[in-house]
Amino acid sequence: MEEYLGKIVHIIMDRPLDSLHPKHGFRYEVNYGYVPDTVSGDGEEIDAYVLGVDIPLKEYEGKCVAIIRRQEEDDDKLIIIPRAMGDITDDEIIKATHFQEKPYHIEIIRPGRIAK
Repeated sequence: MEEYLGKIVHIIMDRPLDSLHPKHGFRYEVNYGYVPDTVSGDGEEIDAYVLGVDIPLKEYEGKCVAIIRRQEEDDDKLIIIPRAMGDITDDEIIKATHFQEKPYHIEIIRPGRIAK
């Protein structure tokens, strides 16, 4: 998954901003989608949060600046931001994704800070 860090990545949104999760009923506070034609550790496409965009999206192409790694599951999530946006802090990532990541122990993976 680390090969996506620093790269421009195309995302398809299956959970646009403000949509409801079909099973758990929580509202998506950011755009959430997947990288088409990929397979993650959970057997599904690689998931991605798109941060820094405050309108619902259908597709997006942005810069991968980090990865959320859940300790409890093999289901990493890419963090995608607009190309022109400056960096985003770990605390900003945690705050923006807390609506879905709160039950998990997560690690933020960055370029130069690869997980063990």
